[in-house]
Amino acid sequence: MLDISSDIKPLSSFKRDSVTLIGQLKQTGRPVVLTINGKAEVVVQDAKSYQRMVELVDRAEAVVGIRKGLASMARGEGIPAEKAFEKLRKRPNPSTPKRRES
Repeated sequence: MLDISSDIKPLSSFKRDSVTLIGQLKQTGRPVVLTINGKAEVVVQDAKSYQRMVELVDRAEAVVGIRKGLASMARGEGIPAEKAFEKLRKRPNPSTPKRRES
């Protein structure tokens, strides 16, 4: 969570003392909002925190997709997995190389 007393800085401070600010990012794991002329313009965060955020977003998107699929099946839409796999097995695979006849 953002701490407005320490996590909002002017861009000029970041330029002057980036080493200290990067240390703060790594230590707290919180992003820092950089301002230009008093307006929030950029958010920076350490790589570990960013990776964690990306993974959480991916997981949340997967959950949403699963819930949509379950709701679709509950409404009687779609087909059971066994039937879907059966259809896929019957379809010709365009990536399979054709055999040469001798």
